[in-house]
Amino acid sequence: MRQACLISTGSARARSLFCAFVVLLGLLLADPVWAREAAPAPPNSREPFSIQPYVEAVTRRITEFKLSNGMTFIVMERHEAPTVWFQTYVNVGGANEVPGQTGIAHFFEHLAFKGTSRIGTTNAAREKAVFSQMDQLDEQLRQARTKGDQAQIARLQPQFEKLKTEAASLVKRGELDEIISRQGGVNINAFTSKDATQYVYNFPANKLELWMSLESERFLDPVFREFYEERDVIQEERRRGFDNSPTGQLFARLLKEAYKVHPYQYTTIGSQETIQSLTRPMVQKFYRDYYVPHNMTIAIVGDVDPKRVKELAQAYFGRFRDRPSLPDPTVVEPAQSQQRRFTLTLPSQPWTVAAYHRPAFNQPDNAVYEIISSILSDGRTSRFYRSLVQQQQIALTAEGFNGYPGDKFPTLIVFYALPAAGHKVEEVETAMQVEIDRLINQPVSAAELARVQTQARAGLLGTLRSNQGMAGALLEYQVKTGDWRNLFKQVEAYAAVTPADIQRVARATFRPENQTIGRLIPAATPATPDPTSGPTSQATSQAVGAHS
Repeated sequence: MRQACLISTGSARARSLFCAFVVLLGLLLADPVWAREAAPAPPNSREPFSIQPYVEAVTRRITEFKLSNGMTFIVMERHEAPTVWFQTYVNVGGANEVPGQTGIAHFFEHLAFKGTSRIGTTNAAREKAVFSQMDQLDEQLRQARTKGDQAQIARLQPQFEKLKTEAASLVKRGELDEIISRQGGVNINAFTSKDATQYVYNFPANKLELWMSLESERFLDPVFREFYEERDVIQEERRRGFDNSPTGQLFARLLKEAYKVHPYQYTTIGSQETIQSLTRPMVQKFYRDYYVPHNMTIAIVGDVDPKRVKELAQAYFGRFRDRPSLPDPTVVEPAQSQQRRFTLTLPSQPWTVAAYHRPAFNQPDNAVYEIISSILSDGRTSRFYRSLVQQQQIALTAEGFNGYPGDKFPTLIVFYALPAAGHKVEEVETAMQVEIDRLINQPVSAAELARVQTQARAGLLGTLRSNQGMAGALLEYQVKTGDWRNLFKQVEAYAAVTPADIQRVARATFRPENQTIGRLIPAATPATPDPTSGPTSQATSQAVGAHS
């Protein structure tokens, strides 16, 4: 699953915090409650626009507190409707996995919906015993397959299947979801990225304590039932998203070429081999290592009383005991010293993709990178679209996104294009490079800079007006910068970007030796080109979820 400007999963700019900023600004201008606090200067006024009155109005609605065990809560009051959005952000994702266990963060996310010792089973004690026997047999079967011992496999497999059938008979399938739905809960979902795992749903305002009870229990007492069935589900998800998808393979290969030592090189879902190799004890250890209070931040936005939230949070989530967690990876990707190229030949439309290394999100030039990405590749007024699609008509789409596959660590800015019929990827690559060179060599006009921000505000006006959008933005900034208030401080950072900044960063980034280029060449006559079904969906599938 992925985010549209931090939240919904389908956006090509999945982790673009610039989107959060521009939508926030649109939100502040549009919200009638905040507008009463201080109206902005009229459009033709020469008075400088100040966002501070709006920031103050927003922050008055937000309460932050931390439990003694280290778990952080951010609560924003919005009493316009009797609903509440709940979002749990666990600061662990695919980047925390070790080689050989890639996909384990996503696997746990699936299992988090299977219930607890009290929810999802008819007999927890018997279920626990059956799981233990199954896991022992699974290990014996693994050893037998490694040795090629067919006789041992033939002896053990029926025993395993018998236990699997018994385990299934003890399951009250989907009980957690049913409880939530029966009490008015909607949008029950979760998604895993390279940087984090997040769990979300919306409840009526009078179900606050029920949410506290359910959410705390599923992370305090998770039961990893239907483990082997879910492993099959995830492997099928992998086949659909990557193995049977040419553009999925293109983006998976892009990461392997761009990263040589950092865990960003692996897909979030893992490979077929690593998914198959995961065991229930491995997932249990992953849970113990990372699902700890100081790694969890919760945003609650809607019709709530912060004092009541704090009381209930202490009662339910205060039961968690903090314990040490494994640290984030410390491995540093070496600077790329030469251009890297690869070509895939598959039954597909032709595609070209180019990636450039850039610093992590929480670095001074992040605002510059976001504006560069928007100027070159964001929408129909971007330089790529106007030049390649409209004017030269050599591409059906030419777009990009920033912060791929995550942005907690040094990341990538990516551009991709689908050639039009009769045109080759080489021609499209040359045209894209012309626009990049123009950005490096010619200062961006003040009018174009202004257009980028105005257009972004208009296009993304509604996102943070939702409880969902606000929760996601607050969490993203709280975890990645250490303070949700930095969401509002970005105004100055983006306003301060100059044409000289853009040239400086573009010159430092868009160097041949910092570039990885991938080509997808048709192996046979491809289907009619469809610009809506290409790399965007594969890039965002770096964040994948259980309840898609």
